[in-house]
Amino acid sequence: MQSTTLVLASGSPRRKELLAQLGYEFQVLVTDVEEFRLAKETPEQYVKRLSFDKAKAGLFSYEKHLSEQNNIVELGSDNIVVLGSDTIVVCGDNVLEKPNDLAESKAMLKQLSNGCHQVLTAVTVISNQKHHSVVVSTNVWFKPLSENEIEQYWQTGEPCDKAGSYGIQGLGGRFVTRIEGSYFAVVGLPLYETDQLLREFL
Repeated sequence: MQSTTLVLASGSPRRKELLAQLGYEFQVLVTDVEEFRLAKETPEQYVKRLSFDKAKAGLFSYEKHLSEQNNIVELGSDNIVVLGSDTIVVCGDNVLEKPNDLAESKAMLKQLSNGCHQVLTAVTVISNQKHHSVVVSTNVWFKPLSENEIEQYWQTGEPCDKAGSYGIQGLGGRFVTRIEGSYFAVVGLPLYETDQLLREFL
């Protein structure tokens, strides 16, 4: 009987660290999934679809890699389990993803300044037999931010690859006055919900 292989379909070092924190052994596979919101798609539907698309792409890529290595995998077997995840920041009606430049970063952080926003993180676990997804929503409050603070923060390089243009686990944590929900979901992978999902597959 073949043992199950767990694959993390993400290049995020934060998700890698968090999944390792749960004690699972896994392989990392970076997928290339286009991230664009469909018309009439709610933020929750959008982030859930992205996590599913990433997990599905990861499963396809990993099986293709194994077949190219002549490592035969039974089609339809449950030997490969793939985890995909996505995080977005929602402020009012706006979905804030990764900024492309300082101007976008400024615009995002000005929206978040001195108010509350939501961070939605979706996790999908998929095998050839089934898939399950969960979306975790966390409320995050920011202190008032000055133009100078925003520019100095951008110069650190931290906001570049972060949804909403900040990282709560890094320097961006100094902007956060309080949160309501899962801290780990804001970082990129909710530990409790991810563990519960994986227990259904492993």
